[in-house]
Amino acid sequence: MHEMSICEGVVLSLESEAQKQNFQKVKKVWLTVGIFSGVEIDALRFGWDVVTRNSIADGAELVVLEEQGQAWCMGCSKHVQIENRYDDCPACGSHRLQVTGGEILSIKEIEVE
Repeated sequence: MHEMSICEGVVLSLESEAQKQNFQKVKKVWLTVGIFSGVEIDALRFGWDVVTRNSIADGAELVVLEEQGQAWCMGCSKHVQIENRYDDCPACGSHRLQVTGGEILSIKEIEVE
């Protein structure tokens, strides 16, 4: 379950920012998770509860913002929304799509005290 290591990385980032910006506690974290990022959101939530114990983010709420899949179609030159990485273009049926969104995993925002 690589979601545990993702949570550990987020906590390390939060601790680093706490030193730079001089805050003591993280109350809420917003993570953007793309549909194609390979992250299982339920496992991420479970990992979050385990990894944040006795850390700067102990008890912090995790808000997951799911990013939809986006692609650019080489057939019709349109930006389209897709649900699966290898979908056909919903506008023209072309198989020549280049994924342009939905792969991200990032900290969007944090609430601190």
